[in-house]
Amino acid sequence: MLAQIPATFCIPSAAPLPSTARDLPPREGKHPLRVLVVDDEPLVRWAIAETLSAEGYDVDEAGDAASTVHALGAAADLPDIVLLDLRLPDCSDLTLLEIVRLLAPAATVILMTAYGTPEVRERARSIGAALVLDKPFDVDGLAGLVSSIRPRH
Repeated sequence: MLAQIPATFCIPSAAPLPSTARDLPPREGKHPLRVLVVDDEPLVRWAIAETLSAEGYDVDEAGDAASTVHALGAAADLPDIVLLDLRLPDCSDLTLLEIVRLLAPAATVILMTAYGTPEVRERARSIGAALVLDKPFDVDGLAGLVSSIRPRH
């Protein structure tokens, strides 16, 4: 028996299909995930914030340890995700990661660093980092990465 199947077909639809998460209708009772981006390089912070904002995340920024602690202490809603640079002008070790874990214990923390030795990775994971991300990284793939390890709501 021979059957012919057309090479293309059209599914009638009243509304166009969403191509990304931001095209989906808002979910009732759900808030956009909050992200705190901590990096001392303004261009890096901006690129990450713009990328995640375009994907529907609610993004705040901090440029050093002091502003990070202030942002977490003054936040009405704590972030769901913290993207944290290891080396900042006022903190260049894992102390800030420990503080973030204390101030926002439910947050998923991604440590970003160009200095990811095996010892730093192991210690960061033991403190509570979900992932250690090597710099430089592709910002275009960041939203997918964050989505894959973010907390489930």
